[in-house]
Amino acid sequence: MGGWFYSWTTEAQPKPDAGAVVLQPGNVQVLAEQLQAQGAIDSATMFVWLARLTGKDTQLKSGRYRISVDMSPLTLLRKISKGDTDELMVTIVEGWNWRDVKKALSKNPYLKHDSAKLTDAELLAQLEISATSPEGMFFPDSYQIEAGSSDLKLLARAHRRMQQKLDQAWAGRKENLPLKNEYEALILASLVEKETGKASDRPLIAGVFINRLNQGMRLQTDPAVIYGVGEGFDGNITKAHLTTDTPYNTYTRGGLTPTPIAMVGEAALKAATQPADTTAVYFVARGDGSSQFSNTLDEHNAAVRKYLLSR
Repeated sequence: MGGWFYSWTTEAQPKPDAGAVVLQPGNVQVLAEQLQAQGAIDSATMFVWLARLTGKDTQLKSGRYRISVDMSPLTLLRKISKGDTDELMVTIVEGWNWRDVKKALSKNPYLKHDSAKLTDAELLAQLEISATSPEGMFFPDSYQIEAGSSDLKLLARAHRRMQQKLDQAWAGRKENLPLKNEYEALILASLVEKETGKASDRPLIAGVFINRLNQGMRLQTDPAVIYGVGEGFDGNITKAHLTTDTPYNTYTRGGLTPTPIAMVGEAALKAATQPADTTAVYFVARGDGSSQFSNTLDEHNAAVRKYLLSR
């Protein structure tokens, strides 16, 4: 018996699907049964016995573990007792809207999808977020998660990061901005985020928006209009879109949009709170990722003819 047990614990066992195993939280018996079900060991009973014999039965940790074909039960036990997990990451991308975030979370097989059961209002209440919409509330970044953890836990972390970044940006803001509070700064930052991916243009675009707000001009930003159209948008913005009034149509309504329109990165936050000093009140995309800025309508119309109508 002793020789057979030693052989079982120290020699590799056939693994039909060597690669990774995902262990949900539970006691040693539950974890051993999960390992057997996933083909990492051939006997849950023997694994429990081994864990108790080595005093590791109360040290086992859930998570995603990388395994190899030559891994013995003893090596696997040590790995799980140390919590030597294979890192799992979830990424929230700059410029995603809340709909995009929800879709990404729902497709992640390692998360517990608790947010799917909640309305937006219920989710905000559970996360203790005072805003009226989840839009813009979560900082874009890559977050390490544990297999089986709740997506609400991830969202809480992402919101704390967002609030920290927003507080820092607001504290360092320029004086005399036409923004009442940091939430309005977040809204402006989301418009900047969606208008350009070119880092050097962000402060200038923010400066244009600030100038237009100061002068009582409508922002006339297409990404806000597209956001207001919602899932029905087919990728082609039309005159009908620009003239149909929605709360997010910045051609038909003055001021900022009622909420952010996207998740905002640090660069866009900085641009919104420290905009460039510029006299420009217009800009148009050049088609290469950058923008052409203009001070007058005549200059802007000429730029539109050059960069848009000539395509």
